Amino acid sequence: MSVLDRHFIVTGGGSGVGAAVAQALAHAGAKVTILGRQEAPLREVAKQHKFIGWVICDVTDAASVKAAYAQARALNGPISGVIANAGSAQSMPFSKTTPEAFQAMLDVNLNGVFNSFQAALDDLERAGTGHFISIASSAGLKGYPYVAGYCAAKHGVVGLTRSLAQELASTGITVNAICPGFVDTPMLERSIATISDKTGMSAQDAAKSLKRGNPQKRFIETDEVAGAVLWLCSDAARSVNGHTLSLTGGEI
Repeated sequence: MSVLDRHFIVTGGGSGVGAAVAQALAHAGAKVTILGRQEAPLREVAKQHKFIGWVICDVTDAASVKAAYAQARALNGPISGVIANAGSAQSMPFSKTTPEAFQAMLDVNLNGVFNSFQAALDDLERAGTGHFISIASSAGLKGYPYVAGYCAAKHGVVGLTRSLAQELASTGITVNAICPGFVDTPMLERSIATISDKTGMSAQDAAKSLKRGNPQKRFIETDEVAGAVLWLCSDAARSVNGHTLSLTGGEI
């Protein structure tokens, strides 16, 4: 299960799942560079472990990603893997979804994964090994109402993952997606607040409504996603390729 001395990029590393993944990899002996758009959260996460560095980056901008990766290599050497975690969600009826809002979901949740993987491909191909992992969502495996743009983007991530896995299978590089249900993160807190605001439900009742889809009647925890990442980055998962790992308590 060793990731010792390997260098991993974690996008969206300033909070939630990204922060948990970065810390898990660092504690396992990996060198980690976290990327995000805001300096303060990145600094706070980086303080938690000496093996975590940080670089400002907007994953929707390919040039920004390439520049950030150059800084990451200067910090921690060639890249061994990328955990494409950066994302956002907007909830609205399809009838009220503007082309701009739909495109925004594709830009960060799908194009961001494309940019994050492509900018590291040369590193992994030169090494003859490595891991691309997208933090997709159960929304990449099924539909949910009022999040058409988000679901479309996450379905696209699953398609990208499966296609790239086939393309790179003979190179020693694995490509997989982790598809959690609702994860207990600041982004989920914002979603609950939005539901409360639009429906008049209490935050507690709004949370219960989201938990109903999970047969275990709970939210996924960030350490569960981080543990899955550790396994997929390890030699123990060397034959796992093109897989969509559902973390949903049995929902999917």
